[in-house]
Amino acid sequence: MNIEQFREFCLSFEQSVEGMPFNAFFKNSKAILVFYAGKKMFCLFDIDSFDRITIRCAAERIEQLKERYAAIEKPINLSHKSWISIKFDTDMPDGKILLMVKDSYHLAIASMTKKERQYFQK
Repeated sequence: MNIEQFREFCLSFEQSVEGMPFNAFFKNSKAILVFYAGKKMFCLFDIDSFDRITIRCAAERIEQLKERYAAIEKPINLSHKSWISIKFDTDMPDGKILLMVKDSYHLAIASMTKKERQYFQK
């Protein structure tokens, strides 16, 4: 999977936008690209390395995924209870990774208030 195809996939979701909000925070965070559903993050990665992504994940699935896939790692600087990192080119197929990004997008929407969710189709 290349970075442009992945970026286009993330932007294909309804009202998905991208940004680089961490430019001023950390020395090594200038290249972190974040995708949002509304104002909620659902995916991020380092554009310089593009060797892994970090996404939302249902808490009850995290341990099962870690047991099944070596590609699943702890997220950097995000809650280990609701976020995971997925390393590319390991034992998780690209199709599964894309499905998990889609799930992450839906988890971001589910975490919104009812008022925020009204702008997204059901």
